[in-house]
Amino acid sequence: MQLVKQKAKALGFDFCGISKAEKLDGEEAQLESWLSKGFHGKMAYMQNHFDKRLDPAKLVPGAKSVISLLYNYFPGDNSNETSDYKIAKYAYGKDYHFVIKDKLKTFLRELQEEIGEIGGRVFVDSAPVMERQWAAKSGLGWKGKNTLLINKTQGSYFFLAELIIDLELEYDGPIKDYCGTCTKCLDACPTDAFADAGILDASKCISYLTIELKDEIPEEFRGKYGQWVFGCDICQEVCPWNRFSQKHQEPEFQKTEGVKEITENGWVEFTEEVFRKIFKDSPMKRTKYHGLRRNIDFIS
Repeated sequence: MQLVKQKAKALGFDFCGISKAEKLDGEEAQLESWLSKGFHGKMAYMQNHFDKRLDPAKLVPGAKSVISLLYNYFPGDNSNETSDYKIAKYAYGKDYHFVIKDKLKTFLRELQEEIGEIGGRVFVDSAPVMERQWAAKSGLGWKGKNTLLINKTQGSYFFLAELIIDLELEYDGPIKDYCGTCTKCLDACPTDAFADAGILDASKCISYLTIELKDEIPEEFRGKYGQWVFGCDICQEVCPWNRFSQKHQEPEFQKTEGVKEITENGWVEFTEEVFRKIFKDSPMKRTKYHGLRRNIDFIS
């Protein structure tokens, strides 16, 4: 187990925890209820691969261990506060899928070189894996009332990633929930996206409305969520645990020129061609040009 955690640290991951790969029986009823209430909005893919979300052996035959990893993306400032347009901090730099997946592939290859034949797959928000549940199960934090994983020493500004492998390891265990009676995240959400503590109605979430939703944003939300044009950090910004957040050390997560242009100079009538050029390696390409244009028009 120490070898695994040492390699994770050497590759830049801030925290590493290991769980036994077994079916998440306790999550099945919760997931069914969440879907049945339509809290996934128009994210139809959330209904797909139900069994795979719960059972890692359906993703990796013979799975024995889930290695959960946290990678810090906190920029160390709140420059959004003075911006005409706000962008979620995770989208400031290069697309995390590229940055972290390369590290995960290196991680798996190095384990195979050290230990021998290991079967497995790497995941970073790219398959039906219940990342927060696995990270909590391995003691990297707890699932907060805002549904995000909260780490006791550094808060919640982390990307989550996993290796699911067919090698048995020594396992970590969960830690307690330290949210206590605090409800700051629930109280701060301007669109009332939390159906209850720990239950997100994604169809009302600003991140969903500005990224996942491909249709027009419902009029009921006009004027309710300030200047957010891509994602939202409100429930993280008010979380007391994020006073412990530390600046990331990843050069690839520095603000791109495209993000600087929008947050510092406002929308300067980008053409679709310019959008594709300046956001080609950014998470912001997810909205496509017309999606970002829609988001900006909606708050203008």
